[in-house]
Amino acid sequence: MPDILTQQDGPILRVTLNRPDHGNAVFDETVANLAGIVAGAEKTSSLVVLRGAGKDFCVGRAAMGQRPPTEPDAYERRAFSDVVFNCYGAMRDAKIPIIAVVQGRALGFGCAVAAACDITLASDAAVFQVPEMAHNILPTMVMSSFVDRVPRKAMSYLVYSQAEIGPERALSFGIVSDIVPAAKLDAAVETLCAAILKAPKPAIYGVKEYVKTGPDMAVHGAVEFARNLHATVNSAGEMRKKH
Repeated sequence: MPDILTQQDGPILRVTLNRPDHGNAVFDETVANLAGIVAGAEKTSSLVVLRGAGKDFCVGRAAMGQRPPTEPDAYERRAFSDVVFNCYGAMRDAKIPIIAVVQGRALGFGCAVAAACDITLASDAAVFQVPEMAHNILPTMVMSSFVDRVPRKAMSYLVYSQAEIGPERALSFGIVSDIVPAAKLDAAVETLCAAILKAPKPAIYGVKEYVKTGPDMAVHGAVEFARNLHATVNSAGEMRKKH
């Protein structure tokens, strides 16, 4: 079976990490494939739903704690880890929203992906953790996914303590968007997708573009960007159609 399953469901691309017997731990090849799927999703879809098969979302990288066969120098090591940074970048840069659906454990890379997605719905049984420090790994890969999501003190606590946190704290930390009872998680995902898909595609694109950039701008620039984006997107023919 492939490590990633994809299903085109109308305008929704459903992506599933598919190693349930291993907590959906990912190999670097899987991470690269995921980045490519996300980067190309806009060609066929208006949104992506990402989840894990079985009881967990993703327990991290399968190779975490394993050292490379040879000790690379700094620039070689950067190339070794770029596959992960590029995956987080693909999620930020995608023109369409990426929705993470987190059940069970989201550890390391899994926790980072949950943070990097545009919207994250978590089961009330979900668990989040950044255990890298316990494996003598500086967790700046995960931290890079947190940088525009998680407050500084929360970030420091997560990486230094290596604590497992529940969905309520993950919500307060900015990793999660909403918490749903496990039995209602699938229904909540479908309700959210339906709400997003009521909007024309230019509006879906425009929200993602503004959320990606606006919050990092000075207030005056953010307002002007909103003004210009509003005029541009709302002049699209699709926005003037009656629904």
